[in-house]
Amino acid sequence: MDPRTDNGLRARDLDSRESGNLIGSDKVEGTAVYSLANDKIGTIERVMIDKLSGKVAYAVLSFGGFLGIGDDHYPIPWAKLTYDESIGGYRTDISKADLDAAPRYDADDDFAWDDRQRAMDIYTYYGVPPYWI
Repeated sequence: MDPRTDNGLRARDLDSRESGNLIGSDKVEGTAVYSLANDKIGTIERVMIDKLSGKVAYAVLSFGGFLGIGDDHYPIPWAKLTYDESIGGYRTDISKADLDAAPRYDADDDFAWDDRQRAMDIYTYYGVPPYWI
């Protein structure tokens, strides 16, 4: 029996990146996000972590496009996501309709991550307190 997974990593290496309530960032990337109505609204492309506090600021949700081409990217406050073991993904009360008006950027944009007003606009849109408070 080959102890390797499809992507060439040893099964025990995968297990070591997920323990109890902790999970490696590479296991979060690519995880599906579902609405409360069980609609898949996108996948997590990356996690943005504040270097100084260590707090997760955003999960960048990839949505739209076709086969990864033309996707829009939505910085979603981490507080809007809850891991659901039964679906192997994250749940959120954000709907596809909510994303239509949500702050976003496309793959060709340079998103201003350090712009505090832009960050405040994102957190205000989603109705949660900013991670830095």
